[in-house]
Amino acid sequence: MNTFTDSVLTALNLVTSFDPALWVVVTRSLAVSATACLLAYGVGVVLGAWLAVSQFRGRGAVLVGLNTLLALPSVVVGLVVYLLLSRTGPLGFLGWMFSFKAMVLAQFILVVPVVTALTRQVVEDVERQHGEQWASLGAGPWMRGLLLAWDERLALLMIGVTAFGRAISEVGAVMIVGGNIDGFTRVMTTAIALETSKGDLPLALGLGMVLLAVVLLLNALVAGLRQWGERRYAGPKTVQALEGLRS
Repeated sequence: MNTFTDSVLTALNLVTSFDPALWVVVTRSLAVSATACLLAYGVGVVLGAWLAVSQFRGRGAVLVGLNTLLALPSVVVGLVVYLLLSRTGPLGFLGWMFSFKAMVLAQFILVVPVVTALTRQVVEDVERQHGEQWASLGAGPWMRGLLLAWDERLALLMIGVTAFGRAISEVGAVMIVGGNIDGFTRVMTTAIALETSKGDLPLALGLGMVLLAVVLLLNALVAGLRQWGERRYAGPKTVQALEGLRS
């Protein structure tokens, strides 16, 4: 057998035998990304729904800025968070540098624009179809935004899955603010980079397999939700909800 085959077989053995060194990194990576996405989801859905139904001076500039943040490089986010959390930075007193919290903060900043922009688009599309009718029923911007977000909860769930995929696959931000410390802040992407540079290809391949499996599962989940929604989702019921509130 050649080196590639040996590495692949060893990597498969590490994954299937639940090697502690590998699965500690996997669980930490999942924990960081899940925490960041839950926080970003709560903030992003509210902001996106509000932006979809609100009109104010400078809204166009805000949307341009928001869409620009979708392509924000993760290393830039890592640098900004590093400067904020460093000992001489404005948030240095928190003592978060090279910690779980620092990595969550970095991924939160990366994911919030994704959730906000996609939520705004989903809610705004429905607002254009029924906005005037909802306004005539007495719904203000906040009420319309929240009701629309609830009616489009399937689409918002898919947005959450997409955001998680964005978070768990990034490497630059968590590398900078986490420090890739073994046993503390090492996650799948940073460990793959480190182990490859060290020549430990089986461990790097094993982590890569798990990461690919997670991304594949996320994409399958999104596709399944979309198909389920097309078959069974009953559609918006915001008008009925508003009529019930008025009666």
